[in-house]
Amino acid sequence: MTDLRDAHGGRVLVVEPMSSGAALLRAAHDLGLETVVASYDDTDRRLPDRVRGDIDTLVTVDTNDEGALLRAATRLHAEGGLAGVLPGFEFYVPVVARIAAGLGLAGLAEESVDQVRDKTSMRRRIDAAGLRAPRHAPAASPAELQAAAGHVGFPCVLKPADSAGSIHVSRADNLAELRAAYRILADDQRLDLGRRLDGRVLVEEYLDGPEVSVEGYVSAAGQITIVAVTSKLLGPEPYFVELGHIVQADLTGTQRRAVESYVTDVVAALGVTVGPFHCELRLLADGPVLIELGARMGGDHIPELVEIATGVSLPHLAVAAHVGLDPRDVPLGAPRAKHAAIRFFTAPGRTRYRTARGLDALRARPDVLDAELYLRPGDEIPPDHDFRCRIGHALYTADSYADALELGNLIDLGVSFD
Repeated sequence: MTDLRDAHGGRVLVVEPMSSGAALLRAAHDLGLETVVASYDDTDRRLPDRVRGDIDTLVTVDTNDEGALLRAATRLHAEGGLAGVLPGFEFYVPVVARIAAGLGLAGLAEESVDQVRDKTSMRRRIDAAGLRAPRHAPAASPAELQAAAGHVGFPCVLKPADSAGSIHVSRADNLAELRAAYRILADDQRLDLGRRLDGRVLVEEYLDGPEVSVEGYVSAAGQITIVAVTSKLLGPEPYFVELGHIVQADLTGTQRRAVESYVTDVVAALGVTVGPFHCELRLLADGPVLIELGARMGGDHIPELVEIATGVSLPHLAVAAHVGLDPRDVPLGAPRAKHAAIRFFTAPGRTRYRTARGLDALRARPDVLDAELYLRPGDEIPPDHDFRCRIGHALYTADSYADALELGNLIDLGVSFD
């Protein structure tokens, strides 16, 4: 394998490695790179303890202050050189692109980067490219909300223009429900990695069909590669909480070809010229339709599921793309199972729990690779409106898609919270 320690700097900068972004650090080490992390490292941007052992140099900086972050990256590059810079979470995709451009490193084009973060800009670009998308209209006030609903019609979906994790994404069947959902969103003062919602939303057509995500990457040479299609298991509407994922999705050959062709066009239209992508779709009877695309890896352990089911490591390929390595220099492992899946634990209607039952039996199963809890007994369980309501997860393998669904259902029945 190519070793980059003697290349230009031999170091890679990762900004706020959260969720799947933490895997970039271990991948960088495997590729012979030193790791530098820029993080606020406090409050809801405190680095998880599990990633600290993979950090060679930690630079504490307010990562939501673009000027301060750019100065820190420029200083690092001048002092010892950087081979590449990557976002460790979706919010930092635009600023990382601007840092990369300023330092002459591989990255997304500055002029197109906002359209992979701002959902309104994304929709406009997809429309301009002539690709299929839901009817949509932006809004930033109650008055604009009514006009948007008049254009889109009901049922519709309300979503923040620049958030993540299905936060405040909800279905509305009439104007009263839409106004109520917007009021809750506009009044929400909670921080998400130090950021508050700004009231800008997208109102779009409700699409009735199964949801999948497409995991892939663009190499340093610009080659688009699709690695996996992930089936998504969603909670009850009006919300769209992701309760599980299965890799690979159960698609016919015709469906898979249509998905790959459409997503390749979407990636090109949105200017994703290097690095990973996670593209969410609804599958309608006459073809796939874009929900949104992130120029980063999927969260929720999806890269881990992909590697188990395909042998392909998206974190390694992401780092390789950003430092100019050919993907053939990244070793390909063997699949460990035909299907890999994750199911999240929830307790609808509960605000706390005292005891978790069934975990020991679940962990004893040979097809369960991991089962953990995020919330401890007595911790508050948020309402089941977005990912924050999830109490924990089980990650497992299966010989078929049907088996993956069946085991997921057994997990739902076998784990309870009292």
